[in-house]
Amino acid sequence: MIELKNISKTVASGSDELKILDDVSVRFGEGQFVAVTGASGSGKSTLLGLIAGLDAPTSGTIDVDGDEITSISEDRLAHIRSRKIGFIFQSFHLIPSLTAIENIMIPMEIVGNLNARDRAAMLLDSVDLSNRGHHYPHELSGGEQQRVAIARAFANSPKILLADEPTGNLDSKNGAHIFDLMTSLHHQNNVTLVMVTHDPALAAKAQRQIVMKDGRVESDESRRA
Repeated sequence: MIELKNISKTVASGSDELKILDDVSVRFGEGQFVAVTGASGSGKSTLLGLIAGLDAPTSGTIDVDGDEITSISEDRLAHIRSRKIGFIFQSFHLIPSLTAIENIMIPMEIVGNLNARDRAAMLLDSVDLSNRGHHYPHELSGGEQQRVAIARAFANSPKILLADEPTGNLDSKNGAHIFDLMTSLHHQNNVTLVMVTHDPALAAKAQRQIVMKDGRVESDESRRA
């Protein structure tokens, strides 16, 4: 489903070079729920961004559902992202001038889905926000905004869901609700879920946990279902 081979990522830091990822090779299976943990600066979010095609590695290759995304055009990459990958950010990333339902419709409108509003309404209902579709992001709580973001991530029925600290800006109660909602939709839709988190309690609920340290995979352990 997702395979990274010998991935390195180096960026300029003044007159020096900073290696964020150092020869990382890892594979994520179809329908698997994987938590990626590690200290700040260990390369977790960079890894997620590379899988999403939001950034490119300095070296190595990334295969996403049969597409090798490190050597394709930006147009082809955008096509893959819009149809195969859903991304949930820590800071929600909703468009403030659009209502909740309009935010969810955007990915579907990009690919020309003529039933975008009907599916957006269904997704709002799946995250228990059917009565909040006409509200703007500033009229929603943090937990509600993240629920809209989850619904948007599932808009085009992606095979892969990437979540970067999805509960990081929420209190424990809302964080637990968001986690349960996200994992429930993951099971219902059989998507591959890769979640970056600092929360050991959430990571412990994943089928597999990868620990990053200094840009490398320090450990990779699977748990019994």
